Order: sequence, then C-alpha cells, then structure tokens
Amino acid sequence: MLRRTLLSLLLACGALAASDHHPLVTAVDSVGITVSDLDRSVEFYSKVLSFEKVSETELVGPEYEHLEGVFGLRMRIARMRLGDEFIELTEFLAPRGRPAPGDSRANDRWFQHIAIITSNMDRAYKWLRENKVRHASSGPQRLPDWNKNAGGIQAFYFRDPDGHFLEVLAFPPDKGNAKWHQAGNKLFLGIDHTAIVISDTDASLGFYRDVLGLQIVGESENYGSEQEHLNNVFGARLRITSLRAAAGLGVEFLEYLAPRDGRLYPPEENANDLLHWQTKFLGTSVVEAARDLQKSGSRFISTGVVMGSIAVRDPDGHAVQISQQ
Repeated sequence: MLRRTLLSLLLACGALAASDHHPLVTAVDSVGITVSDLDRSVEFYSKVLSFEKVSETELVGPEYEHLEGVFGLRMRIARMRLGDEFIELTEFLAPRGRPAPGDSRANDRWFQHIAIITSNMDRAYKWLRENKVRHASSGPQRLPDWNKNAGGIQAFYFRDPDGHFLEVLAFPPDKGNAKWHQAGNKLFLGIDHTAIVISDTDASLGFYRDVLGLQIVGESENYGSEQEHLNNVFGARLRITSLRAAAGLGVEFLEYLAPRDGRLYPPEENANDLLHWQTKFLGTSVVEAARDLQKSGSRFISTGVVMGSIAVRDPDGHAVQISQQ
C-alpha cells in the first residue's frame, strides 16, 4: 500500500512538472519497422495496403551506428505514406539481425502494430484474403455496444511477410477522427495509431505523458469473446489508453489485465532484429529532450544526441526516437 501511494505521488509530481513547460515532443512523425527484405515489404505494403513509397535511401557510417546502437551497419530505408501518415521500413544489409520468435503472441511485451483505417471492413477482409495474408485474429470482430468507448468498432489482426502484426480498423459514425468519415472510394485511408503492449499503465504514462508530453484522449477496458478472438488470446481483458501529441498518429497502450503471461521484451534486442519497431517523434529541442530523459532514468539506445536525434527505450523496452523538428 505504501509503495503504491508513493508511486502515485511521484506520478502526480511528474504530471505537475510536465504542465510547467512545453511538451518535449510535438508530433509522431512515423513508425519504423525492421524487415528482412525491403523490396518484398515495399511490394506488400504498396500492392496490398495502398501505401506509396515516397523515398528510399541507403545509409552507412559511424553516425548511424551511434544512433541505432548497431556497429558496422548498412541500412536500406523506404519511407511509405498512407493518407497523412508515414511508416519507415528498414532492411539491415549488415549486420543481419535475429529472426522474430515464431510463436509471438499479441500479449507479448514486444508487441507493436499500426492500426490502418479502412472505409469498409467487409471489402478489406475480402481483399486481404485474396492476397493470402496470414491471419492473427480468427476474423474481423465488431466490439460490443455495451462498451461505450469502443462499441461498434470493427477490427482485424493479420501479419505482414515478416510476421509483424498489423490491424485494419473501421470506426462507426460516432467514433474516430472526422477525416476517417469523409466520402470517397479509397479502401485504406491512413493510420490512426500505433499500439504497444505494456506492463503497467501508470509507469508508461510517467514516460509518454509526464516526460514526453503526450495527452490522454481516450480510455476503455475491453474484454469478452470479441476481444479474445481479435487478439487471439483466451481470456483477454485489456486496459486501453489512447494518447496523442499535437500532430501525427496516436500511441495506444494495451495493458493485459488478464492473462498476465505475456513474455518480457528481450533485453538484448537491437535495431537490426526482426521484432524491432520504433516510434519516431519530432521535438523542438532534442538537447532538452535528452536532458529530461536522462533525469528520468530512461535507457538510451543512442550514445547521446546524434545528428539531431536521440533514441531511447520506454519502461517496457519499446524503442522511441526523437528528432529535431
């Protein structure tokens, strides 16, 4: 009881301190995903999910080694756009990283996905089936109406060619950003958020809200048959917290209240490993961000500020990069 009280006081102090100065981050720029074959992944995201490749670069040199924490690297990076949002697909030509665990589940702590908005779930599911995507859910699920904050949302989990979890999501008329309800004939519209599995919501709020400056925009507790079959986790009960910066896609916490048997984020994970994701933020002062993150005890991936960017890990090990706006 005393430990919980002290934690609450510390978080409250952190929230008060965060309100006294401007947020460290102003936008979510993109979500980075490590892939094994860039050409194959670009084709998949372009052909199947309607992303557009806007750039491709090949990077090598000590600066990138110090930023990514991988010695002797050579990377190919493709920046892809869907609607107003971006992802970055990275293939490490050297050194090749470790494969992702073949039995990864949606409640493992390294879980991260992007939620791609569709204008029509039936059409989207039919299209994904025609393209032989690998199911992660048993099929599309409609969340029940008794759940005030999530009722009527339709969602389906599937995997990309490297086994990364992805989600297609359809909002009912009374939910979601207004831009997801504009008239048009596009099947895939953009990315609403990236979701990460966490162990403790309060600890994650201490990082993303109290240090980085994101704001809570929604909360719900999801359970029942639909949620179980969406996540493909028997007995799933989730505390879900949605946060946003001033611009860009959102960040969603998935805390599994049950079951609590999800595996921890591997402490030896590196940016070239195939389970690696990285949420990329923009900030007004990377030097200030580095100082505050050091004070908070965050674990750095980069050796410090490198080329106007820093890379750190959140309380559960998820990678976060902040670059000068």
